[in-house]
Amino acid sequence: MKLPLQITFRDVPRSEALEAYIREQSEKLDRFYDRIMALRVVVERPHSHHHKGQLYHVRIDLTVPGGELVVKRDPHDNHAHEDPYVAARDAFKAARRQLQDYARKQRGDTKTHVLPPHGIVSVIMPGQDFGRILSSEGGDIYFHRNSVVEGDFDLLEEGDEVWFVEQPGDKGPQASTVHIVGKHHPLA
Repeated sequence: MKLPLQITFRDVPRSEALEAYIREQSEKLDRFYDRIMALRVVVERPHSHHHKGQLYHVRIDLTVPGGELVVKRDPHDNHAHEDPYVAARDAFKAARRQLQDYARKQRGDTKTHVLPPHGIVSVIMPGQDFGRILSSEGGDIYFHRNSVVEGDFDLLEEGDEVWFVEQPGDKGPQASTVHIVGKHHPLA
């Protein structure tokens, strides 16, 4: 880390063992992502007036190039957080996941969703159980009644938008599966 680690205990007696554990977890984060500029950890017990079942809250603030990541673990949902080490472990796991996501975005490794081939029904021959699709790339794709998902062949009209799975056929490209784009069949 470029800047020192800051550990704060609120309404909790300072614990050298817990502080050592937090330093160890912080070093793991730093080895995972070495561009952390600052790391602040706050360990607190929000309702210190209870004598049993006191839950610990761990907050981690990470300053990274171009932003800040914040991890807040809500202790009231998890009674395992009666142990400050468990609360710290869970907070650092969440911080690592956020760092992984942040690093992926920085590298440009975000998921992209490829749209399936789509087009417009250009010809429909209900009496002969086939039709043709004009693909968005300008290709002419044959399809059979049995290719239309959910038996919706009879609902098709020329001009309807569809997406399809293309495969080579005996007489050129054909659609093995055709989905009607619409209210119940949106284009992905």
